Amino acid sequence: MKVAIVHDRLTIWGGAERVVEELHRMFPAAPVHVALLDREVVAPGLQGADLRPGPLQRLYRGQDRYAHLLPVLPLAFGRLDLTGVDLVLTSHYAFAHRVRPPPGVPVVSYVHHPSRWMWDPAMRTGEIGGRVGRAALAAFSAVQRPLDRRAAERVHTLVAGSQQVAGQIQRWWGRESTVIVPPVDITAFTPDAQVDREDFFLFAGRLVPYKRAPVAVQAARRAGVRLVVAGDGRQRELVGRLGGPGTEVLGAVGDVELADLYRRCRALVFPGEEHFGIVPVEAQACGTPVLALAAGGALETVVDGVTGSLYPAAIDGDEVGALVAALARFDPEEYDPATIRAQAERFAPARFRAALGAVIRAACTDARRGRAAR
Repeated sequence: MKVAIVHDRLTIWGGAERVVEELHRMFPAAPVHVALLDREVVAPGLQGADLRPGPLQRLYRGQDRYAHLLPVLPLAFGRLDLTGVDLVLTSHYAFAHRVRPPPGVPVVSYVHHPSRWMWDPAMRTGEIGGRVGRAALAAFSAVQRPLDRRAAERVHTLVAGSQQVAGQIQRWWGRESTVIVPPVDITAFTPDAQVDREDFFLFAGRLVPYKRAPVAVQAARRAGVRLVVAGDGRQRELVGRLGGPGTEVLGAVGDVELADLYRRCRALVFPGEEHFGIVPVEAQACGTPVLALAAGGALETVVDGVTGSLYPAAIDGDEVGALVAALARFDPEEYDPATIRAQAERFAPARFRAALGAVIRAACTDARRGRAAR
């Protein structure tokens, strides 16, 4: 069976790209089509893959500098040549599901989330370009929403990365989906009884608006607790400015240093609303409790009162105050590292591959029956 894997872009390395890595493990001979490719960010698991950037690659400026290409990205996927394939697997969060394979070829789309800036106006807040940029993005979104929905209707099988994503697929695309949570490779993230907990909290992740690092640093300052920030991004200057004397911004760190931070911190602070969120699972794999906003994927990865604490979005309209209160009442002695670790093991890659493999087999069987009937 000839398989094609289609992913939006390989310009950063995060949870979506780890799914592509697992798809490559399932189908190592399948080419991986992306609109844009930065080979410097590709992890070892994809170094040997047949990575095929599209024609827009020659206009790509590197890293996350691709905003000038946004208007033509949908066309790039719609015109992707998939002649001769038997199955298309898409890893989608923007336009990957716009592909048009030959008739009768099923598309199984793993949806990290429908494009957030397209469907949720709140997600356009903080985007680059100021008021003019947001207005342009809103106008582009209005044009793209009906096209996005029609493209989703052509997909044979939709797989959602979380229950929240499944709800968005139903609400915005009008379709049902199967929930399979993303894989989290926790082999590098393990507890270490020889490492003592230290008196600091940890924020880990990219410093971009939806991760809400400014909320974490302001809350730590008001609560009078130490906070270590491990991550980089366009909000780094803002985070440094808002942080108090007890806040240390490390920038981006590798897995070895990140695992060490997980093991030494009192707890991971996770103030953003994400559709899944790999960082809380990694922290729990190290036996570390998580202080997370009670929204999004944290509701599925963190067990309140058992592997961490879920706090409300705001207290009397104060979102920073809600986290301040959570920090004040947190007691690490209430949590058992072995129990926390067991929760993380639920998201191992082998379980992901088994569940997705069953969905793929069902889709292929259904497509064969459809071709036979015609």
